[in-house]
Amino acid sequence: MNKFEPEMTTHRVGTEGRESVENFRARRRAFRALHEAGCFVIPNPWDVGSARYLQQLGFPALATTSAGFAFSQGMPDSEGALTCERNLVYIADIAAAVDVPVNADFASGYGESPQDVADNVTRCIAAGVAGLSIEDATGDPSSPLYELPLAVERVRAAREAIDQSRADVLLTARAECFLVGHHDALRESVRRLQAFAEAGADVLFAPGPHDPTAIKALVDAVRPKPINVLVVRDSGLSVADIAALGVRRISVGGALALAAWTGFTRAAQKLKSEGSFAGFASLVSYPDINGFFVTDYRTRQSDKQRAAGSPS
Repeated sequence: MNKFEPEMTTHRVGTEGRESVENFRARRRAFRALHEAGCFVIPNPWDVGSARYLQQLGFPALATTSAGFAFSQGMPDSEGALTCERNLVYIADIAAAVDVPVNADFASGYGESPQDVADNVTRCIAAGVAGLSIEDATGDPSSPLYELPLAVERVRAAREAIDQSRADVLLTARAECFLVGHHDALRESVRRLQAFAEAGADVLFAPGPHDPTAIKALVDAVRPKPINVLVVRDSGLSVADIAALGVRRISVGGALALAAWTGFTRAAQKLKSEGSFAGFASLVSYPDINGFFVTDYRTRQSDKQRAAGSPS
């Protein structure tokens, strides 16, 4: 085992110093620029290690995943289980661990009233994010979506909180119609996304559709504002195919975390049910992964030493 000096990885929300503030400002400018032209993939790490690896691959921005993080903590993906406080620590840890912009999956804002949403958005901004998303889902199966007037007020409250912070954080508004099984999901998504755009959302997002016709309809409905598309399965579409539809941003939600869980659960089940180690075939090697983290750790330590030695 390689021995290194221990490193504290937990980032305290809202306690960044002057250099960190400038760094986050630069990330926010870069994140906004990514939405001005072209199409980019924003993958979703579930912990610091996966975030560092995705950054090393060259992705220009990252997004948190409430599902991926919740599963890693032994919890379901719900606001009742994954509290605002716990999610904020996770968000801050990811933002502090990388040098690229981070967008926060901030569920429905952890509050019903617009004021509660605004207060929690202010806390999320302090975690160092370059963007954050607010959903219109209630979590109540009997009434799964906020009525549109209230949903709009919640988006407007998030917008005002961002403006008051002067942090230039991008606001993504999500219409959850497809995910909650709305009977006319496309039409209702268009209605809601257009209203959210009027309320001040920078980016619009209706997770669920994989059909090119539906995706194109959403893009056209909110043009020129950018659309985020969620891809969590192999739909047959490539990044280039989705980009050709006019999509600006592609996220993968909990899919990368599920890919990790797929390998783990299948190997564990074979080990228990069959006494077989076949699930360990074709693994990425220990030297490869450990070697990446050795190099990554040394680079971070060197960067810290240079920063400590530079004049303030």
